[in-house]
Parts: sequence; C-alpha cells; structure tokens
Amino acid sequence: MKIAQRFKDFPAYSPIEPFEVLSARIGKRPEEIIKLDANENPYGPCTAALQALTDTRVYHIYPDPESRALRAALQKFTGVPIQYLMAGSGADELIDLILRVLLEPGDTVINCPPTFGMYPFDTRLNAGQVIDIPRNADFSIDIEAIEITVKNNQPKVIFVTSPNNPDGSLLSKADLLHLLKLPLLVVLDEAYLEFTGDCVAAWRENSCMGWVQNFNNLVVLRTFSKWAGLAGLRVGYGAFPLWLMSVLWVAKQPYNVNVAASQAAIASLQSLEELIPNVNKLRSERERLWQLLQNIPFINPYPSQANFILCALEDVSGTELKHYLISKGIFIRTYDTPNLRNTIRISVGRPAQTVQLISALEEYQ
Repeated sequence: MKIAQRFKDFPAYSPIEPFEVLSARIGKRPEEIIKLDANENPYGPCTAALQALTDTRVYHIYPDPESRALRAALQKFTGVPIQYLMAGSGADELIDLILRVLLEPGDTVINCPPTFGMYPFDTRLNAGQVIDIPRNADFSIDIEAIEITVKNNQPKVIFVTSPNNPDGSLLSKADLLHLLKLPLLVVLDEAYLEFTGDCVAAWRENSCMGWVQNFNNLVVLRTFSKWAGLAGLRVGYGAFPLWLMSVLWVAKQPYNVNVAASQAAIASLQSLEELIPNVNKLRSERERLWQLLQNIPFINPYPSQANFILCALEDVSGTELKHYLISKGIFIRTYDTPNLRNTIRISVGRPAQTVQLISALEEYQ
C-alpha cells in the first residue's frame, strides 16, 4: 500500500507532554514540576466535575451522539440558541471537521501567524493549502494583505483567534466586521475568551458567539480546557451558521464527546461560583507576573488578555534559558520562527509558582 503523497513530508504537530513524561525525563517527582508550557489551568476542575466523574454509572453505554444535555447547558451559559451549537472532542476536533466538509484538494485557507498551530496542520491534513499572512508588529491582523489574498486566491476559510495564542492580543470588533464582508468563512477561535472578563456577563459581552445568528459566514469556537480546567478530558464547542450545522451533523463522528467529558462539562457550567474566582485569580496573577517580568533585564513581556504572557528576549538564547529552567523543574514554551524570533511564552500559574519562576530568572546569567 502507498501512503498519500501529501503525507510524504507532512509536518507533524508538536504537542506538549504530560507530567509523568516530564517527570521521567528530568528525574523529578510530578509534584516538583512547575508546568507553564501549555496554558493549562493550575487550579484544575471544579469539585462538582470531579464528583460527577465518580458518580456517573453509565460508562458502559455510548454517549448521546448529539450531546443534548451539554448543548442545553451551553445555551443557558452563552445565550446562543441550541440549534446553533455543537460540542466536540476539544475545539481541535471542530477545526478539523470544518475543514473536512469545506475543502476540496488544493483549496486554500488563510492563516495569520504567529497563532495556533492546529490551523495549518488541519488544513494540510485535509488536502488544503495554507496561505500565511503574517500579523503586524503589534500582532493585529493585516487586513489589507488579507483583502488582496481573498481577491487573488479565493480562499475558503480564514482562522483568527481572540485572544490570540501566543501573544494574548484581542481581535478588534472592527477588524472582525471587515473580515465578515469578505467572501469566505471566518472561524473565530475564542479559546481564551474567559480570561478577558470577571464574570459571565463580561464573557458574553466580549464574545462574538451570538453574532453567528446574524452572519452566515461566521463560526465561533470555545473550549473547557482553559477556564474550566478540563484539558485532559477534551471537550469544546462552537456556534455555527445553520447551513453548516446540517452538514456537520452528517460528517462528525457519531459519539465524539465521551460520557466523562460531557458530565464534567455540565457540572462545570453548574459550578460557576467556584470556577469564576479561579479565572479571576489567574487574571490577577497574570498582571502580577507581567509586572515582575518587566524587572528581569533580558525579558520584554507583551501585554496579554489570556492566561499566558509572551516575552521577547534580549541577549539571551531562548533555548538555553528553557534548558536552564528545566533543570529547576520549570517548563515554558519557546519560539524561534520568522514571526517570533527568540521568544518565550509563560503560562500563568499559582502565586507560589510565580515566585519560583521569578527567582530562577533572577539567578540566570
């Protein structure tokens, strides 16, 4: 059997490894590791979500293929009618599903680096071609270049993220409205949206998920991985125009959201009084970390609206700094691409983890 030609030199996605793998690699116990490399929530799931995983007795039964109970809870949470909502095995599954139903071999997709690496990965996986349009120096999207590309290449989809990963900047509503006037599907990824406000009302105001009811070329994605601490259970969701929903229901895997993930997500939506304070702790710690990083001579942190901070390095190698921090049991993310030369991204942790990180950075020469 022959492998499809497009997989001969297919660039793999580089995932972040879990505690047990990191622990074995550096010879430290998992509880000694400070993991600030994957934007995970250090406070973990809420009490009710953990209890739901213990109490559930139907793990031997296939899950609801339409995730009706979860989608009903999401309708209440987001204010978006249930018929526009679909749940997925993480938002990653929904990204892949969108491209699977829209792309013909050779169709183009606009990517705006630096940003989340799954967009080009899934485009290539689904036989599409990626057109990179680099962001401006302030990480805003280049509207003029996007317009020219749309005119010349007729791309099917553009992916934009707000707050953007890895810099934490917001997409302006004006820029989004500009994109929505173009003849392509706009997929807005709001994975870190909850870190832009201090309550559900603020999240709704900052989100564009409700816009899907008025724009036939808009999709908005969200996740439970970050704010609710459910990264390990893989549960996300999105709001889609109805014309696209009808196709997605046919094309998705029948039982894509497992019972455990669904129960934990529903319990999370019923435990906002516990989860919102955790989000606000991370928002507060983000500001404290940003201030402290400014005192490190070789680090220039960018302002962020997410649960991470991107930093430019001066006269220091990001790779060498990363290995030094690993020796201290601290893991961060490094970048060295045309769009991000010699930079690091630090996830926001608990206050005690910030103290250890800053102490290690102050000692580094």
